[in-house]
Parts: sequence; structure tokens; C-alpha cells
Amino acid sequence: MPTVKVQQPHSLGSAAAMQRMQSFEEMLAKYRVKIEWSGNRGKIKGLGVGGDVAVLDREVTVAVELGFLAKAAGVDADKLQGSIARRLAEALADKPA
Repeated sequence: MPTVKVQQPHSLGSAAAMQRMQSFEEMLAKYRVKIEWSGNRGKIKGLGVGGDVAVLDREVTVAVELGFLAKAAGVDADKLQGSIARRLAEALADKPA
């Protein structure tokens, strides 16, 4: 199963980055995917996908594993990686758009 990994540097510190992750979570909710948080780490859970999120002082890392259902639904790993990278960059920008 393909794994999509995105590392997004930021200058916010972990507490501010955690607050900004709310907009990223709202985007995931549109696809019926959620993050179950335990401190600054989370588990991504959804139909056909799973993974991990780590919010550190200078970087957020998102790793998503595409399961059989996601592949059967036509999810393209490269497009997903680009989408995650773009949305993380927007959420963690010094001045939010």
C-alpha cells in the first residue's frame, strides 16, 4: 500500500501550529477522515486511509497510507501528496490567507 509523506516546516512553535491544524482537520472532514489527537501527535482514520501526524516546534509531518478501498476509488498518491502539502502550507503560513 502506498504511503504519502509530507513534511511542512514552520516558524510558529508547536502550540500555535496545533491551533492552525484545525483548518487542515476541517478539510479532512469533507472526506470523512478525522485525526484522533494525543498531545501533539495524531492518528489519521478514515475509510481506506490511515496514518499519523506529528506537530513539532518547527515542522509538521503527515504520513498517510492508502488502503485497498482508496486505491479502488481511484485516489492518486501523487495528487494526494500535492494536496496535503498545499493545504499544510496554507494552514501553517506565517500570515494565514
